[in-house]
Amino acid sequence: MSQAKSGDTVKVHYRGTLEDGTVFDSSEGRDPLEFDIGSGQLIPGFEAAVDGMAAGETSSISISSTEAYGPHREEMVMEVPRTQLPAEMEPKIGMQLQAGQGDEQFVVTITEVQEETVTLDANHPLAGKDLNFEITLVEIVA
Repeated sequence: MSQAKSGDTVKVHYRGTLEDGTVFDSSEGRDPLEFDIGSGQLIPGFEAAVDGMAAGETSSISISSTEAYGPHREEMVMEVPRTQLPAEMEPKIGMQLQAGQGDEQFVVTITEVQEETVTLDANHPLAGKDLNFEITLVEIVA
């Protein structure tokens, strides 16, 4: 039976959980995720886990934050005056906004709302978290 290797296009079903068991993403009820191993489309630890698997095989892995979305960096958290937000917006914790200048656009998450200020976090929501995945290799396409 052939095994998936770098350069192969594969289809996988997966379930991602945090250390406390919370599911943060899953392909359940959707088409399998298709990607090219070694292309950098996914976090390095996920791609590495699929490399060497055979079709029909299921693997459970843990990926450290360094092999996932990196550490949570405090320099990417900023407090801004509420006046910098659109006047009609009622900011709420967890709300995501587009920020940046020109072609440099990125997503920030509101983490704190005060009377005069709002705290924005530009880290990926999973930064600093170790991730667990159950991955089933459905098919090696090419």
